[in-house]
Amino acid sequence: MTPRPPRAHEATVLIADDQADVRAALRLLLKSEGIASIAAEGAQAALDAARGRELACALIDLNYTRDTTSGAEGLGLLARLREQAPELPIVVMTAWSSVPLVVEAMRRGASDFIEKPWDNTRLLAVLRAQIALGEAARRQRRLEAENALLRGDAMPGFVAESPAMRKLLDMLARIAPSDANVLVLGENGTGKGVIAQQLHARSTRAERAFIKVNMGGIAESVFESEMFGHVRGAYTDARSERIGRFELADGGTLFLDEVGNIPPAQQAKLLRVLEDGEFERLGSSRTQHADVRLIAATNADLAAAVAAGRFRKDLLYRLNTVELHLPPLRERREDIVPMARSFLAASAQRHQRTDMRLAMDAERALLAYAWPGNVRELRHVMERAALLCPAGVVDAAALALGTAAAAGAAVEHMTLEQGEAWLVRRALERHADNLQAAADALGITRQALYRRMEKHGLRDADDATGSE
Repeated sequence: MTPRPPRAHEATVLIADDQADVRAALRLLLKSEGIASIAAEGAQAALDAARGRELACALIDLNYTRDTTSGAEGLGLLARLREQAPELPIVVMTAWSSVPLVVEAMRRGASDFIEKPWDNTRLLAVLRAQIALGEAARRQRRLEAENALLRGDAMPGFVAESPAMRKLLDMLARIAPSDANVLVLGENGTGKGVIAQQLHARSTRAERAFIKVNMGGIAESVFESEMFGHVRGAYTDARSERIGRFELADGGTLFLDEVGNIPPAQQAKLLRVLEDGEFERLGSSRTQHADVRLIAATNADLAAAVAAGRFRKDLLYRLNTVELHLPPLRERREDIVPMARSFLAASAQRHQRTDMRLAMDAERALLAYAWPGNVRELRHVMERAALLCPAGVVDAAALALGTAAAAGAAVEHMTLEQGEAWLVRRALERHADNLQAAADALGITRQALYRRMEKHGLRDADDATGSE
């Protein structure tokens, strides 16, 4: 994506008043202070104007032509606005100010009040304060959403001593500081996610968000909501607003894993934001901008998918400004034993085993094995050894390479959590990481399989190029 200079958030204030001269005076005052506004004559017009817009604040009259003294119509509007946009700061104003009415308005969710005729200095000070508070609340929601997506604070080092990996890391070091989009290619289990993290960590965006999204795990029906967000009421179950992945990654890096699994109907929607950085939240007409460095990964042959009409050629061009080819484990044999030792130590600590080490015949067996499942399979083998090996020294027999017989015999000694994790791993191994086939074999949906993979750390297993 072509980088965009950051744009200031345009604070828009909703003005609701039944008097045209009041609306005009308020809009002129706000305009002179550089604050955008929209005006509505009555309660229903105000609700219609607020629907589908991101507002910084609302300034509403409590008395309208139907009832000019009680404030009932304004209090009703306040309640409906609060229901429609729970976090919108609302300032009420009335020419018939009384302590009970102001107290009732504040009780129902008003943030502050203004008495007519207003003092310009006070009105502007109140609005600026409420706009600032609303912006702070939006930033807090964004941080909470980032945490919910498990951004991760620290990235461990990884083993890369083989010539094939040294060559890849040299290229990574050259392209990481740029904002070029990168497509990481490699077989299942090779560690494409760790390469994406390395690109982010070595870039000028390292202090900003690194947002990961597995494209194969997003149902087509919620694609727009997940990627671009939605406003409250955008669809039946949209009870609150949602911040999408592109908005979360603004100023940082967005990692699209399994990008070859994007349904054709959604590829055009993704292409637009990659071309100009613009998108709208679902249910909103307000165009937003995101400055995102995009990294994508796949084990699929995208050129073949383009030829077959399953993947857009123009989308592929946007994704692969630079391509990185991650070698399979069989082509980086110098890394196998160091990674195995690292995985064994981590698994032993997790399962509260001490002083576990590899025997010489185990190291020879590791080097002789073909590793069709790559780094992911190596990690699983070492965890199985740490879990099942009766002694502190792991020999070749304890590795049980190429068979799950040793693990299968020990299922009865596993906890329910360990057994579920083992069954999911076995299904993935049996079906060569074909997720739909593995889900069918387990009798669950593809999305349910993703949830279990995430629960047991198996989605991150593909990100484990090896830790020290």
